[in-house]
Amino acid sequence: MKKVFLFATTFALCSSVVIAQTKTNTDEKPKRKPTPGFQVSPTGLEYKMVVDAPGNTFPRLGDHVEMHINTHIGDSSLFNSRKLNNNQPVPFQLAAPVFQGDLVEGFMMMTPGDSAVFRVSVDSLKKAGAQLMPWMKEGDMIQYEVVMVSIKSQEEARKEAEEKAKRQVSTDDSLIQDYLKKNNIKATKTASGLYYKINKLGTGLMAQKDQQVTVNYTGKTLDGNVFDSNTDPKFNHVEPFMFVLGAGHVIRGWDEGLTFFNKGATGTLFIPSGLAYGERSPSPSIPANSILIFEVEMLNIDSPPVRIEKVMPSGHEGHDHKEGDGHKH
Repeated sequence: MKKVFLFATTFALCSSVVIAQTKTNTDEKPKRKPTPGFQVSPTGLEYKMVVDAPGNTFPRLGDHVEMHINTHIGDSSLFNSRKLNNNQPVPFQLAAPVFQGDLVEGFMMMTPGDSAVFRVSVDSLKKAGAQLMPWMKEGDMIQYEVVMVSIKSQEEARKEAEEKAKRQVSTDDSLIQDYLKKNNIKATKTASGLYYKINKLGTGLMAQKDQQVTVNYTGKTLDGNVFDSNTDPKFNHVEPFMFVLGAGHVIRGWDEGLTFFNKGATGTLFIPSGLAYGERSPSPSIPANSILIFEVEMLNIDSPPVRIEKVMPSGHEGHDHKEGDGHKH
């Protein structure tokens, strides 16, 4: 927890655009002597360029960057992207510095291929509003060893994300079709790429947007791993799940898929990753870009339609769900 907390805290500070919008005073002189081997920027950021690769593409505010980063205080490692992110660089978007000597200023000195070391005082983070861990002492210096991997403008990042999403749609559809064929399942495909199969129709009209529905469900990934269920006691929540359909309280595949169910109906939803969690992995049991399969029973549909203006943080009262369940809260 210590490693993740510090990394998140520091990047929240570096990436926050609306925190008093502190202006950089380039006339202010450093208040301390630099560490031997380091230089000090006009704002007080200690830095040392280790590798200066050819190139003149420096990141600007709003750009998307990827980098390897190792963070530590003294001999105590706090975050290492190579170890904690499966040897992959961490991506994020550069936002305005929020204090003088902010780490983001150092990132803006780098071009792809550059390697640098930056040092930020714990005192600066504290003054900027960071909630520090009790073991962090005044005067401590946090050291960041950074390798800049890539820099993309907002437009470049948008286009790349769109192209990647299109490729993922095609991949997901092929995987779902292969699964259906292998298991001799006949399902209906919608325009969004969702597949559904109704095993038993119920009574009355199909569920509609803004109606409160009550369901039982079991969710699994395409490889058969069951990650959540409100009918299996091992998941510790065996009460029916209620939510307002189409209000964004659940993943998009649920909001669309349950409109094919009426009261008493049972069936299966085959949800491509773009209608589930996409690249965001909510838990180890649901890897990034997972196709999700849900066995669903529609227990009740409120009529006439109702809208719930306020829901519990968990998404429904009396339900102790956690992030990583098969539906968004």
